[in-house]
Amino acid sequence: VRVVPTRPSPPLSHAQRRTQFPLANMPPKKPAPAPAAMKPKKAEKGPSNPLYEKKPKVFGVGQALPPRTPLNRYVKWPKYVRLQRARRVLQKRLKVPPAINQFNKTLDKNLATNLFKMLMKYRPEDDAQKKERLTAQAEAEAAGKEVESKKPVVVKFGINHITYLVEQGKAQLVCIAHDVDPVELVIWLPALCKQMNVPYCIVKGKARLGAVVHKKTATALALTAIKNEDKMEFSKLVEAIKGSYNDRFAEANRKWGGGIMGVKSQAKTAKKMKIINAELKAREKL
Repeated sequence: VRVVPTRPSPPLSHAQRRTQFPLANMPPKKPAPAPAAMKPKKAEKGPSNPLYEKKPKVFGVGQALPPRTPLNRYVKWPKYVRLQRARRVLQKRLKVPPAINQFNKTLDKNLATNLFKMLMKYRPEDDAQKKERLTAQAEAEAAGKEVESKKPVVVKFGINHITYLVEQGKAQLVCIAHDVDPVELVIWLPALCKQMNVPYCIVKGKARLGAVVHKKTATALALTAIKNEDKMEFSKLVEAIKGSYNDRFAEANRKWGGGIMGVKSQAKTAKKMKIINAELKAREKL
């Protein structure tokens, strides 16, 4: 057998290599970025104003404390808080009769501020003032002097006492708290005031009324007499209150409350109404 020596193949041209080896067409790989230690440092800025120097916080272990986030959603509130919130939601959802719903309409802020300024002028004496008055009276009697005792012009409180004053027509203005619990204690008082033609108003709230008469809370307060220097201001106040409550008693007695659903329920209702309206429009076109 005769062996024929083979000649070495000639080198391929650049065009031949591109057609035979397509991987050679790929662009050359980019070199890897330099390590952090080898990176060139940025040029340091000149001295800045120390009043506006930037000091970023580092929230690491042993570093700056993280910002405080509200944890209200994770708090287990006391039973009384949960109950009053549930009651508030129920009063919004359920239909509320007019007799109870009228206690949601309270006196506006400006009128209420003027009213409480007036009431604070006629605060009854507290225990310390009473003790001081009785001591002075006893000392005067012991010295043989005559002591003049005038009936003080003060705010009256106590639901039974106020009821009596309204029935006798002696009350000139009655202030009722909006958050009395149970509401049955005062639910009838606006109707009685209207019947006896006594100006009345509903204010926030029982603790604020109680502070006037040195008590924790008070369901209602009444004024029976006014000093001469306050008569002009008092008449303006009574006129404004009458216009808001006594004159609108019939309207308030017909207006039901509640029926306000939650956000999700309102969204569902709106979605249903949108579909219904779209169907009605489509039928009209046909």
